[in-house]
Amino acid sequence: MALDLSSSVRALPRSHGSAGLSRDRGRLCRLHQQGCLKILMPRIQCMRGRSEAVVVNTAGGITGGDRLALDIHAGRGESLTVTTQAAERIYRSAGGAGQVSNLLTLGEGARIDWLPQETILFEGSALERRLSVDMAAGATLLAAESLVFGRAAHGETLRRFHLRDHWRIRRGERLIHAEAVRLDGMPSGPATLAGVRAAATVILAAPGAEHGLDAARAAIPQGAEAGVSALPGLLVARFLAPSAQALRAALVPLIAHFRAGPSPRVWQL
Repeated sequence: MALDLSSSVRALPRSHGSAGLSRDRGRLCRLHQQGCLKILMPRIQCMRGRSEAVVVNTAGGITGGDRLALDIHAGRGESLTVTTQAAERIYRSAGGAGQVSNLLTLGEGARIDWLPQETILFEGSALERRLSVDMAAGATLLAAESLVFGRAAHGETLRRFHLRDHWRIRRGERLIHAEAVRLDGMPSGPATLAGVRAAATVILAAPGAEHGLDAARAAIPQGAEAGVSALPGLLVARFLAPSAQALRAALVPLIAHFRAGPSPRVWQL
């Protein structure tokens, strides 16, 4: 059953936040934070010189009418991991959808690992999200997004929710990957997530990425419901799982394979 998003939410308080950072020539050149969105740069021993940025939504979640925007730039040769402090909760909407816009730009030879923790959709939630990536010809992007449908600990089974999720990845101004997910209520067919509680997409965009197809498939734990496909300069993996815990257990080995190292520190807390 689709949600009615037509009701007005102007009288209700809403969270707005924007944040951005830019790294170039081995240093932090720009850090912007406004509203409920913050970026922390923990002082940890970074893997192979890779800096880590942790995004924090101090509002504690997203509901209808919230607006969040993130802008991350990695200059020539920079390597940056971007993750989140915790799973993002999408609460029941009183009207309208929460809007999230994420923009990543990568200079020549740069690498960004976009690895937010899970997005948990509550009954009656509404989310419209965009991920836009502009990368130079020699840049590398590892991007993973996970969705959890309902709160298993509460015995929640989603029936009413609204989700729009758009990805656009451009290399040298050429569109190399585009996808859009539209869900209004939990699908019922076997090809449209029926019976699963969690799903994820992982993309590796890098020169010659397609040659790692066999190794990527081998990195996925046996028994996981997952598949990996290849296109020139791209590997795309899809996961389905009966729970958030099972999804993460399947995801972590593939992410570790693509990173040649462990998942972000906050994933391990």
